[in-house]
Amino acid sequence: MAIAYLGLGSNLGNREQNIRDALQRLSGSGVEILKLSSIIETDPVGGPPQGLFLNAVVKVKTALFPLELLRICQSVEVGLGRVRTVINGPRTVDIDILKYDDLELSTPELTIPHPRMWERDFVTRPLREVES
Repeated sequence: MAIAYLGLGSNLGNREQNIRDALQRLSGSGVEILKLSSIIETDPVGGPPQGLFLNAVVKVKTALFPLELLRICQSVEVGLGRVRTVINGPRTVDIDILKYDDLELSTPELTIPHPRMWERDFVTRPLREVES
């Protein structure tokens, strides 16, 4: 079993409910939720003008391999109405794999650890909370 950290964000619809629904769907897909950070409101970074985000980080345990976990995360996003039309555009929910054990991975589909996570306060603050 691996320990992974996932970043979640939402800025469309009922943002908090979107995050909670994503966590529920992840729990039913081979992911055990161990610890959820506080949910914080943050400004968008990059992309077109858009509304504020709610962000959180969750520590999970999973037997899924990284690319399997990515597929589950993307499936949850689509199931909750995510449509990718504009890069860094508004979204019902976004789920990023931040860390997966001590793995370093770089493929066209997935980079672990997440390449920009240390530049983003909306990731580092909740990540520190669940790592402690």
